[in-house]
Amino acid sequence: MNRILPAMLFLISFPTLIFADTKPTFDIRKTAVLIMDYQNAIINGGYMKTSEGVLVKADKVLSEARKIGLPVIYIVVGFRPGFPEISPNNLMFSSIKKSGGLGQDPKLLAIHSSVSPKPEDIIITKHRVGAFLGTDLDMILRAKEINTIVMFGVATSGVVLSTLRHASDADYKSIILKDLCADKDPETHQVLMEKVFPRQAEIISSDDFLAALAKSAK
Repeated sequence: MNRILPAMLFLISFPTLIFADTKPTFDIRKTAVLIMDYQNAIINGGYMKTSEGVLVKADKVLSEARKIGLPVIYIVVGFRPGFPEISPNNLMFSSIKKSGGLGQDPKLLAIHSSVSPKPEDIIITKHRVGAFLGTDLDMILRAKEINTIVMFGVATSGVVLSTLRHASDADYKSIILKDLCADKDPETHQVLMEKVFPRQAEIISSDDFLAALAKSAK
């Protein structure tokens, strides 16, 4: 017992070492790709200073995933007229309801044209920060026998954080493509990617994922 406790404390104190120098491995038959909140209002809202390059990379990931048959799932935020989904107890979304902007303009809510979905892709509309709460995402993943989620989105401290936490608690293996995520606060993005997310996910670049995808497809 005395030997086990120091080892546990070491892993808790240095979570970034858990996945150090590892290569992403996954079964392509049980993997899905989630692209989250890549909508005009969010992408053009100051989250990505170099959005054009990021969008090109994101589209490449989606294209290659489709080629080998990985399900591509778009997560978007949206509301009905009048915002019946928003509780006055929700501080974040109450401000959206009060302004009346985001939920009423189809152009703002539209998926960015650089990463437009294809007919075979799945689009899920959420009404909260995370992709799972109040949606049928979990049902769809389990129906397809998916146990690994490759995810990216905007913002890092929003949809990515919330979705990862839920996915981990639901026993999904998660892989985050760090260069396809962004946050208005670069420091927050860095802390999450380096100190928080590695406890529950593999953190890799889109290039690493594409290389692993090519290898897994052989």
